[in-house]
Amino acid sequence: MSNTTMNPATGLYMNSTSPDDLRGPPLWYEVTACAMAPYGFIFYYAVKVLNLVVGTPCNILVIWQIASKKNDASSSDIFIFNLAILDAYFCLMTPVDMVNRLLLDDSRVWYFQSFAYGVKDVAPLFLVCICLDRYIAVVHPLLFTNIRDNRIRLGISVVVWCLVLAYGGTECILGYITVNEVFSCVILFAFAVMVLCNIAIIWVLRRSVMGKEEMHPVKKKAFKMVLIILAIIVVNYLPSVALMPFASYYSFVTLHCQIGVSVFSMMDLSSSIEPLLYITKMEHVDGWCCRWSGSKKQQNGKE
Repeated sequence: MSNTTMNPATGLYMNSTSPDDLRGPPLWYEVTACAMAPYGFIFYYAVKVLNLVVGTPCNILVIWQIASKKNDASSSDIFIFNLAILDAYFCLMTPVDMVNRLLLDDSRVWYFQSFAYGVKDVAPLFLVCICLDRYIAVVHPLLFTNIRDNRIRLGISVVVWCLVLAYGGTECILGYITVNEVFSCVILFAFAVMVLCNIAIIWVLRRSVMGKEEMHPVKKKAFKMVLIILAIIVVNYLPSVALMPFASYYSFVTLHCQIGVSVFSMMDLSSSIEPLLYITKMEHVDGWCCRWSGSKKQQNGKE
């Protein structure tokens, strides 16, 4: 016998099958109507596996690398460190998420999943902090010199964590639909900050390089970081917000089984992309794997 239960994470009603049933819904979808279009869920589960296999170790590596830094730490590393913790937690929730979606369908476990998704939804707030830190470093260098004290950034991180936990708890208890508008505001705010910071940094750098052959390395690094963060927001987060005004124009199957699940999968993918981008920017990474790659580079240089 089958009954209907609501998924607190998505607000959708799903068919759950009792143990007495010999046949349950296929693994690829949760809503019966999605049987005709299961490929969005296949992409969803592929992203989940990628986050577990790639995102988890990469985020742990970022956390360890920043924690082991002493004198060469960047002022933005505190925000990157906190973002990596959020992403690592979200990636580590993958086994719980997949087992409950595919096998258990336990309403109590859904609350833990909803909390993880709520935390992930407002993770861009740390991206905003990174962007603003780089913006001040380039556009207002004198102010940046006066606020290099990391205690200020620690205080900001505590405030952001309070917002993240409050949002995640609200989504966990009341469901995604209740915080949908807040999520849209967070993403649009982050996107607006990214654009303004990029415009300001480009303007300042354009003026500073006039008559010079090369851009200052610090300013060049800050510009690249803000540009990368903007790309993350545009590719991973903005599509989910851009979809919402047009939701009423799509059928249930198209919206929830194809477009919606694919768009939110792209947002989940940022948990792997963000640490990978940070790792590629590392000048050196301690560890056997990186010593191996460094020795290979030296051998290639000798050749």
